[in-house]
Amino acid sequence: MAGVELRFSAGCGDSEPPGRPLLIVGQLPNLQKLRWAEISGKLLPQVTEEVWQTALGNLNPNPTDNSPLYLMYATVAALPSRVSRHNSPSAATFLTRLVRSCLPGGTNRCIVMVCEWSDVFASGCAIARAFPLFSRRSSASRRTDKRVVTVEFLLVGQNNGPIDASALECLESAADGIRLAARIVDTPCNEMNTDTFLEEIKMVGNTLGIVPTIIRGKELREQGFGGIYGVGKAAVNPPALAVLSYLPEGATQTIAWVGKGIVYDTGGLSIKGKTTMPGMKRDCGGAAAILGAFKATVKQGFKDNLHAVFCLAENAVGPQATRPDDIHQMYSGKTVEINNTDAEGRLVLADGVTYASKDLGADIILDMATLTGAQGISTGKYHAAVLCNTEEWETACVKAGRNSGDLAHPLVYCPELHFSEFTSAVADMKNSVADRDNAQSSCAGLFISAHLGFDWPGVWVHVDIAFPVHTGERATGFGVAFLLALFGRASKDTLLNLVSPLGATTDAHLMLNEVDGSLSKRRRLV
Repeated sequence: MAGVELRFSAGCGDSEPPGRPLLIVGQLPNLQKLRWAEISGKLLPQVTEEVWQTALGNLNPNPTDNSPLYLMYATVAALPSRVSRHNSPSAATFLTRLVRSCLPGGTNRCIVMVCEWSDVFASGCAIARAFPLFSRRSSASRRTDKRVVTVEFLLVGQNNGPIDASALECLESAADGIRLAARIVDTPCNEMNTDTFLEEIKMVGNTLGIVPTIIRGKELREQGFGGIYGVGKAAVNPPALAVLSYLPEGATQTIAWVGKGIVYDTGGLSIKGKTTMPGMKRDCGGAAAILGAFKATVKQGFKDNLHAVFCLAENAVGPQATRPDDIHQMYSGKTVEINNTDAEGRLVLADGVTYASKDLGADIILDMATLTGAQGISTGKYHAAVLCNTEEWETACVKAGRNSGDLAHPLVYCPELHFSEFTSAVADMKNSVADRDNAQSSCAGLFISAHLGFDWPGVWVHVDIAFPVHTGERATGFGVAFLLALFGRASKDTLLNLVSPLGATTDAHLMLNEVDGSLSKRRRLV
């Protein structure tokens, strides 16, 4: 499905199946609420109302099912009718699978998504994940025909009117961000090195009228970024810290998204084996998601200061590579004894979050990374692992995951019990835990937080997406929809406000800190 142009439309129009292959998909109760008149123009004369009703009657989603309506040209597919509390009500993961497996072939195809208004955003993002952009197959380069997939929503239940133009524009922006992130993650390091990633950042900046701030190579060492420089100094393409900043008038708080952009991870001198190194082109998934989300967020209108911070490096092997036992001084001023060069992501992120706090003055800092293999053990292949310094934001992350389809689940936050894993006899800390059986994913996040300080008064959120960033050998663009939903209340977009778990704020976005009575620029949560 690579190389497809994806469009969201208020209506696909009428066209019989051979002329335009069709997939109608939704939860069975929603499909059963459709009136024949709403879809007859897309199916007649090949598919009659009797055939349609028979197909619906034969569907038995467990968890999904599908039925051909007319040869290979028209299909109806059913999502699970119920999902558990830790899944998205939209059943987004199943929707992506059904689109990949059930959408008929052709150059001009249509997907009719039948759902409630509350599931529109997650469903649109799920469909976008089914259409990756990257391919180096020789047949793809020879293809001359333009392939288009048009997505139409038919709404059931309350608020079942037609989707307006602003919602369609939001879905287009979200889909573009998801597919951009997936393309970067899918691209191998011989093409997507730090130089190329910087060009991607500049292109997004040009689109939005923003000139990025870039600190590269030896400048990083001179300015004190010991983490980023230490990880990337052995590579041919030098490491970099890049920042895109959106600063609208009237902003009352500052948000920073910090992304791990390890374009390839050999493990460094603590080298990975032949079975664990393939796929490490995906280690830039956090930075890729933040770039896609930043582009979509700014295009849809954002009311607060927003910085996207990209920590870019290739963890390579060479004469200049960091050695175990080396000690680096980080941008925070803290020193780190390296006991595992394959625990590199936390080093670059520690510099990134410190920069966000010290130089950008961020009130809310979120870092996103493919950080630990232990994430899959902690929360599985579909749920990002979330570590927060406040319970309110932990709850918000879970809700944002359910609302967006980019699922998330909390990790244990307990620095007083876990941070001792990093104890060093000669530095402020080591970079890898002493006991790998003791909450590895939580500990990795705490390493990053330690460079802000566990008493830092702002909001800190860590999102580990090591497993959800891909399915099989394909990137998912995971993280884009999550960020759009989590910070949707700060957007001017109506659809993003709908899916945001953040609540209304007091005048000037200020509230009293319940602990000390001081003013705090934090958004309240529902």
